[in-house]
Amino acid sequence: MDFPYKIYTLGDEKYLDGKVGWRCPSNIAIVKYWGKYGIQMPRNASFSFTLSNAHTDTYITYSKQPNGKVSLDFMFEGKENQAFADKITKFLHSISEYIPIVKDFHFKIESSNSFPHSSGIASSASSMGALALCICSIEAELFGISHDEELRQKASYLARLGSGSASRSLMPYFSTWGEHPKINGSSNLYATRTEGLHSIFQTFHDDILIVSAKEKSVSSTAGHALMENNVYAPARYAQANQRVEDLLEIMKTDNVDAFGKIAEDEAMTLHALMMCSDPSYILIEPGTLQMIKEIRSFRDRTKLPIYFTLDAGPNIHLLYPASVKGDAEILINDYLLPFTENNVVIKDKISNGPKRLL
Repeated sequence: MDFPYKIYTLGDEKYLDGKVGWRCPSNIAIVKYWGKYGIQMPRNASFSFTLSNAHTDTYITYSKQPNGKVSLDFMFEGKENQAFADKITKFLHSISEYIPIVKDFHFKIESSNSFPHSSGIASSASSMGALALCICSIEAELFGISHDEELRQKASYLARLGSGSASRSLMPYFSTWGEHPKINGSSNLYATRTEGLHSIFQTFHDDILIVSAKEKSVSSTAGHALMENNVYAPARYAQANQRVEDLLEIMKTDNVDAFGKIAEDEAMTLHALMMCSDPSYILIEPGTLQMIKEIRSFRDRTKLPIYFTLDAGPNIHLLYPASVKGDAEILINDYLLPFTENNVVIKDKISNGPKRLL
């Protein structure tokens, strides 16, 4: 067993009822994680920005039910959702050897997103991050564990078991996930906070332009699995690890242009890998390509540091430092909005990570 934390077992005298709540943001990977092995282990290191406004709020009301089974009711945005309930039940079973209390209580879980589910924004990252934080907080309250950095790291470990990218949402500002020979403390088991980067990157905005809010035609889980037989996979994993190393050196300076080049190259690489999988598939839409052309054209004309990236979906993440916010709004309003679905733009930026709600 690779669980590097103490396991707490509840005695009869410890039963309590209560309620906890956490807000966990999504994150946007600049260097992408695509391909995994074992139990949610990444094939390459990845690097991400932790966001702010694209988040999941999760509350768990817990009451004693010492029957040795996982027991829960789940509500998503005020309605029962059996598919999500089944996924969470499976997740709690999977962590029960590490967190035995998940079989000692009945959980009433209420969750909501600030953004469209399954549309290429990392909803699994924010939702699993919030859930893991709630579970760790319940354990901490039952056993008098202090809310310190270990709680965040443990939650990152647990969140990873539900969604690999969720491990990164637990960290403030910037995080790395995946073992890398040049990054001290890096791990496949949990994400680590990345520090020592130039202050300009903490001012970055991420405006998410919704090309389509429909559920993706191919899930990220299926996409990861297809990497196993992708002829380009070995070269990709080496490329990603090199890009993480290069990016962290670049971001120690204010070289935003070099950062932007890697961000855009990674977005295109991710979707190229999807298109050369077997079977191949395409998640970008015509509006995605039109926006990319408009962004590049605008940047060529203005020489402003405004870039894009994509997650596993069609929606554009517009990345830029706060100093060009007004110009980015001109780009969005005058050139990009026609390609969005119902003019939906989620205005986001880098944040210091999850927030305790209750």
